[in-house]
Amino acid sequence: MTLQAATPAFADRLAETLPSDTLRIPDARYLEEPRGRFFGAGGVLALPRSTEEVAAIVKACAKAKVPVVPYGGGTGLVGGQIKTEGPAPVVLSLERMNRIRAVYPLENALVADAGAILAEIQAAAEAEDRLFPLSLGSEGSARIGGNLSSNAGGLNVLRYGNTRDLCLGLEAVLPNGDIWHGLTRLRKDNTGYDLRNLLVGAEGTLGVITAAALKLFPRPRSVGTAILQVTDPEAALRLLALVRDQVGESVSAFELLSAQGMAFVADTLPDVRLPFDVPPAWSVLIELGMQSGADAALEALFEAALGAGLVSDGLIAQSETQRADFWRLREHIPIANKKVGSVASHDISLPLGALPAFIAEADAKVAQFGPLRINCFGHLGDGNLHYNVFPPKGGDRHDYDYVRHSVSDAVYDLVYSYGGSFSAEHGVGRLKVEALQKYGDPARLAAMRAIKAALDPAGIMNPGAVL
Repeated sequence: MTLQAATPAFADRLAETLPSDTLRIPDARYLEEPRGRFFGAGGVLALPRSTEEVAAIVKACAKAKVPVVPYGGGTGLVGGQIKTEGPAPVVLSLERMNRIRAVYPLENALVADAGAILAEIQAAAEAEDRLFPLSLGSEGSARIGGNLSSNAGGLNVLRYGNTRDLCLGLEAVLPNGDIWHGLTRLRKDNTGYDLRNLLVGAEGTLGVITAAALKLFPRPRSVGTAILQVTDPEAALRLLALVRDQVGESVSAFELLSAQGMAFVADTLPDVRLPFDVPPAWSVLIELGMQSGADAALEALFEAALGAGLVSDGLIAQSETQRADFWRLREHIPIANKKVGSVASHDISLPLGALPAFIAEADAKVAQFGPLRINCFGHLGDGNLHYNVFPPKGGDRHDYDYVRHSVSDAVYDLVYSYGGSFSAEHGVGRLKVEALQKYGDPARLAAMRAIKAALDPAGIMNPGAVL
């Protein structure tokens, strides 16, 4: 079915049903993604204040066959929030719908508008002595609706799961403009198809999330953080097993860091304090969240790991300032990457046991394309690596554009051969549509297309993303 552009005439008709300041011409920030690889055009920017206004906008777009691109905080890295071709869409931003509707500390639940900023949700939970564990580098600007739509991961997936695992219920506007009132706080609701988990991770292609009921957790009373030097990724993996044997599910984060990542931070962000004078080839950042004794548990862990030959040195944070410095390093690695400029970036996941062999084999494959540098880092505890490739020191990423796709094909082919995923936490968006067609299971893709056709027969919801 042919879609129509959001023309000034359409905007005039739509404006008659909405408050006077709801529609605007979109400025540049709504039309470019953070890495500068996708640029779009928007005919109309809609800034609704309520679910009813979202429903009115979507209903009008469905009737006129005008595409809708839901927009959260604009922090997505795969172009899902930018329509790059075809008729100009209505860019539907949820930024005005940003209330924390209610907190239920006795239930360990919180209800928020989709436009609520992640850091503000964390703060609202903390004010009630609770924890909302989703943590991302972009949490100061990312909005929970976008986090849900992309099923964001982050630093604490090892213990608490992806955003999908933190969601109890949703309120959403479906592609025909109907409102789904699914904002339940129930922990058990076995009444048919799970629309919540259908919309979570759909990247705005099946509807617009307008609010969510979220899970909260008790706040750990004792938090311990350490950076330990390991000999190689195999030792890091064995260290993870040792950590789990000793503290069980008290490990909140287990991050793999490389010397190249620390070198990028040193070169581009000199104000960020590094834990070691000479960056080790490999290290892990570990955080434990317990009710008591986290530092003692880390000390015992270090002694056991040292005795097993898994670590050679390490630092246990002795203050909140030092703990913050450790995390500041980890959170600034992606910022340093951006300043250096990658040839190709890969958000991948693999079975834990395959990680060491994959890293060694992938490094060898990338070396065939020239003297490229590799910063391999990420959430080792849940099998998610950010395997990013950069030009030689002093080089420019654009000089290697001619090998960018070949490098990514080689990496993704290898990921596929190990039974992994080419998208661990960033989603598919528009960047990885071809990869999904290449590596996706045919039966699953057919089912996805059937669901899309059933819920969005006119194809207005974020066309070009995912499928």
